[in-house]
Amino acid sequence: MFLSSLSLGLLLSSSLVYSLPTDATASSTTPSPLRPHNDFSCRSTENPNPVVLLHGLGATYYEDLNYLEAWLQIQGHCTFSITYGAYDGFPFVGGLKPINESAQQIASFIREVQTKTGADKVDIVGHSEGAFQSLYVPKFTGVSPIIDKIVAIAPPTHGTTFANLWDLAYLLGNGTREAVGDVLRTFGCAACDDLSVGGAAIAKLNDGTPILQPGNQLTVIASKSDELVTPAGTSSWVEEDGVTNEFVQKTCSFDPVGHIGEAYDLNVWNLVKNALEGTPNRVFTCFIGSPGKI
Repeated sequence: MFLSSLSLGLLLSSSLVYSLPTDATASSTTPSPLRPHNDFSCRSTENPNPVVLLHGLGATYYEDLNYLEAWLQIQGHCTFSITYGAYDGFPFVGGLKPINESAQQIASFIREVQTKTGADKVDIVGHSEGAFQSLYVPKFTGVSPIIDKIVAIAPPTHGTTFANLWDLAYLLGNGTREAVGDVLRTFGCAACDDLSVGGAAIAKLNDGTPILQPGNQLTVIASKSDELVTPAGTSSWVEEDGVTNEFVQKTCSFDPVGHIGEAYDLNVWNLVKNALEGTPNRVFTCFIGSPGKI
């Protein structure tokens, strides 16, 4: 598959070399590399918050953020993920159900992770729709008291034109926008309609009350070359006190990474690590990411 091949190529071309623990007692204090999926016995004294990863629209827990999840494990984090928003009998494509319905599923999983790991707080890392959910879920499902850090990669916070395709829906007026939305829901992608400019979930998230909830920390990461969540940056930012909004290119100016590539980009991963570990000034080597156009 293209995405998996792209990810593997990025990993290999970056010449990543990991130092694996050789002390037999190391795994008692830090997670071992590449633990079984959703290993609730995982504990890390260095990074005590378990990390829940939320994939993008049309993806699954084993695609999109799966390589980032493995990399975070190697960095000493306990990670957990599910495929949310998939229809019964067809678990191969997630994120299709209405945003509010998927949000309840995600909130239940976050509570399960917090309970089964015994952690005080849980961190969230999301990409695309998963990034939007990382903002939506704490605000509307009651889990914000058990959330600490949130890292939202390319969220359509204020709605997206999906590479300007939605402009076509407005050519003949608002009625056309409503008709296109009906088609998307009829053919099984309610989330597509929810996340578009003028979508119900977009309006709900931006209802005039703060998106960032008390006690939560939020970092939003976007790329200037994002071709799907458009306009790049301004569609994603959360302009509130205490929120960090940053372009990948602020740190790695020559990275041309696009929307899908942001899930697989080593520079993005390092920015995620900095946000989760509270080390915003940690210096890392920048690599050339995947190009913005797909």
